[in-house]
Amino acid sequence: MSGEQYLGEKIDIFCHIIPPKYKEAIFKKATGSSFYLSNTHRVPALTSLDVRFRVMDQYEGLRQVLNLGAPPLEHVLAPEDAAEVARIANDEMAELVNRYPDRFVAAVACLPYNDLDAAVQELERALGGLGLRGIQIFSSINGKPLDRPEFLAIYERMVHYDLPILIHPARDYTTPDYPDESHSRYDLFRIFAWPFETTLAMSRLVFSGIMEQCPAIKFIAHHCGAMLPFFAGRVPKVPTAESQGGDLMRLSRPPLDYFKKFYADTNVDGNAAALNCGH
Repeated sequence: MSGEQYLGEKIDIFCHIIPPKYKEAIFKKATGSSFYLSNTHRVPALTSLDVRFRVMDQYEGLRQVLNLGAPPLEHVLAPEDAAEVARIANDEMAELVNRYPDRFVAAVACLPYNDLDAAVQELERALGGLGLRGIQIFSSINGKPLDRPEFLAIYERMVHYDLPILIHPARDYTTPDYPDESHSRYDLFRIFAWPFETTLAMSRLVFSGIMEQCPAIKFIAHHCGAMLPFFAGRVPKVPTAESQGGDLMRLSRPPLDYFKKFYADTNVDGNAAALNCGH
């Protein structure tokens, strides 16, 4: 090993991909602009297996869990188109796992969250039929928080399957950082607003009682738990509290107990101190 000890298999659990049929379909049907669509060509490994495999070969024992690269389907597609494109993407990812089991451990399904009946149907098809091993959800669904009752059916099905829900931040550059501007400047929506978005989504799932209502649910928070590891000391210490806006948080245990139920990946862009904080 040239003086370097082999540490065994390493699994990237939150690895994006843009398979070709999905790429063709979403570019054909998408409406409006999106950072995610314009960014696709800047990262060749998203679309080229040759490039991806060359990168993977630099790290012995590396395997990946595939999940669809953004944008959220519901951000750029009509409901009927989102359902169709989700099927295309999930079929392709399942095929990649079957074709390259030495490269890909599993894949995670995307769902058309702007049609929840179709989303549940695709969840059943992808997990029960294709053998995918989880689902991806974004930190908000077209502006709706993840603790809305309408999403409970998704969570209940994931508890049934005992498989994880991967939370990815959803904010685009079209959301300004300040009310009197038209868009986010200097990529701040991605650099700093993404961790905030993820932390906000985690907090709503905790404070609303979803994590208590579904005690066996498994969430994986992208970017090593976002802001939570650094700001855990700001989380309320008591299980029942009323906010300044009158919203009542009524839990059986202190909120941090529920935050500790989240899983996290290790994606901190090489920042060892941040990784240690997350640990």
